[in-house]
Amino acid sequence: MLGTLARWLRILGFDVYFADRSEDDEDILERAEKEKRIILTRDRYLVAMARRRNLKALEIRSRDLDEQIRTVTRLYPVKEDKVLSRCSICNTPLMRIEKDEVRGRVPDGVYLRHEEFWYCKECKRIYWKGSHWEKMRERIERVKPRSS
Repeated sequence: MLGTLARWLRILGFDVYFADRSEDDEDILERAEKEKRIILTRDRYLVAMARRRNLKALEIRSRDLDEQIRTVTRLYPVKEDKVLSRCSICNTPLMRIEKDEVRGRVPDGVYLRHEEFWYCKECKRIYWKGSHWEKMRERIERVKPRSS
């Protein structure tokens, strides 16, 4: 499964639907066709079926996350204004939320140290630029496709 890749592509601003184990190949192909999605998979057979239907599909061969991200972003470049704009858990676009609205909903230290917050209206998560933010930015820089 490519769940970690899906989460990171969301962090990079991509609209990512992650198929759960209950969905078979036909379900995935139908969703891709209906929603104009690109299929990312390790399954060569699924890639072949998608291409026969003129759907976009990319086989992910590497097990290394950084290389997986590079494989995708070489073909589909990251749009800087979209980075960190989606909930990494449920894919919903994040909304800015006023600091006073997060009081009591984030740890006190986080509330005192940070001024900017984002909110996922679907799963109710609140995001801020904590130490994890810098780690994400470092990975984003590390996986940017290298110029030839």
